[in-house]
Amino acid sequence: MNSDTLTIAAKSYPSRLLVGTGKYPNFIIMRDAIEASGASMVTVAVRRVELGRKDGASLLDFIDRERVTLLPNTAGCYTAEEAMRTARLAREAGLSDLIKLEVIGDQKTLYPDNEGLLLATRTLVKEGFTVLPYTNDDIVVAKKLRDAGAAAVMPLAAPIGSGLGLQNPVGLQLILEEITDIPVIVDAGVGTASDAAVVMEMGADGILMNTGIAGAADPVRMARAMRLAVEAGRLAGESGRIQKKLYATASSPLEGTLKSVRSR
Repeated sequence: MNSDTLTIAAKSYPSRLLVGTGKYPNFIIMRDAIEASGASMVTVAVRRVELGRKDGASLLDFIDRERVTLLPNTAGCYTAEEAMRTARLAREAGLSDLIKLEVIGDQKTLYPDNEGLLLATRTLVKEGFTVLPYTNDDIVVAKKLRDAGAAAVMPLAAPIGSGLGLQNPVGLQLILEEITDIPVIVDAGVGTASDAAVVMEMGADGILMNTGIAGAADPVRMARAMRLAVEAGRLAGESGRIQKKLYATASSPLEGTLKSVRSR
């Protein structure tokens, strides 16, 4: 996928950076960070949205839905049944047919429950959802999710909110080599701009991040940094880097120039 846009389920998005809406100090900073990131898709935890609220400020009031596509997610769900129920609630409330599917299997690491994730993916795809499952960096699970009809696979770089950056480059590389017919969007664990550039240089189609931006001392500036890192990483990955060598290679020619000067 070498285009400048990210394509998910036949729809193109101008940015390869997806951002979350949680953990910001306030809605104003969240709004400004989303704008600075250039993201055209943002995740919203269904459990955080007060769908029946009639008065007061809501998270959705600070998202420009004319420019940004909502990606509801099932954050906080620990069973397939709970995640599917949350996805259906989001669609019934008019949020979206898109769903970032999370089925958490461990409370400490927030690693996915692969069995529950596969079950929920198969069921929701049959119900017409466009499913983007959050998964671990396991090529076997990634292939099964693709075969189950997922519109993208979203392997973690590191545990959610850890900021550790990519911990298993081999695992991610295997997924990128195998999954070429749908996007691979790295999700979770990106802490700073260099982390984002690394996974994009490897060939990831996009990155989703929340804590790395929202938890920064200056979320708006970090959002811009992440935007530039994603763009730079994509460009570098497509440009074809030089081969690594053990010894030096001179940048300037050792022959020709001096000889021609002496012959004058």
